[in-house]
Amino acid sequence: MAKRKLIRFAELETFDNVYQPKFEEISGGEYCLKGKWAERVFGNNNPIVLEIGCGKGEYTVGLARLFPNKNFIGIDIKGARIWRGAKTAIEEKIPNVAFLRAFVEQIDAIFAEGEVDEMWITFPDPQMNKARKRLTGSKLLTQYRKYLKPNGLVHLKTDSGFLYQYTVELIKKNGMTCNVDNNDLYLQGGADDRILSIRTFYEQQWLNRGKTIKYVQFMLDGSESIEEPDVDIEKDDYHSQSQYMSVVEE
Repeated sequence: MAKRKLIRFAELETFDNVYQPKFEEISGGEYCLKGKWAERVFGNNNPIVLEIGCGKGEYTVGLARLFPNKNFIGIDIKGARIWRGAKTAIEEKIPNVAFLRAFVEQIDAIFAEGEVDEMWITFPDPQMNKARKRLTGSKLLTQYRKYLKPNGLVHLKTDSGFLYQYTVELIKKNGMTCNVDNNDLYLQGGADDRILSIRTFYEQQWLNRGKTIKYVQFMLDGSESIEEPDVDIEKDDYHSQSQYMSVVEE
């Protein structure tokens, strides 16, 4: 496994659709592609859509296949996972896909104000004991506003009942516009069927275990200062994806 990772890390360096900014390149908040992703990376002025915590990139690549008139960037810190999505995009010659290896907290140093049109957050760790680390928490939503267009869309897919309920309550608390609130996506529908057809490796794991998939789509509008919801939310039995890492990641 370690040898395979080293091989993938080396191969990532050769991929022209993968960007791995060094700390010194973003420490001043002015990465060379900041404000220029569409023009320099994709050669167009199409909308930019991010997937935060993209893992192996199934969603990033799947969405890019469906929407050729949008530019998709998958973001994750784990290069061995990004490798899979980046390699698939190269093999299939999908031009509107790129991958960024970075921490989510670094992204506002990499994208300019209003540069991003939409965001997808797919099956993140709900961080039930650490609100500041939740990808739909007030801290990070405030950060997303720095580069997301006014009223830009945020999509959340999760198997965690805790994260779903927390996000819904946060949306209500801050007067944000919720377009879709679905606590059983495959039973109730409510999203584009083409999008529903994209299932990540881990999503299929959850479905096989009888988990229901929740989907929330909302806009980052509402109150200027985003506050945490003041309700108690029951914790669920979410378990980290790392428990399933014994499955070979190809």
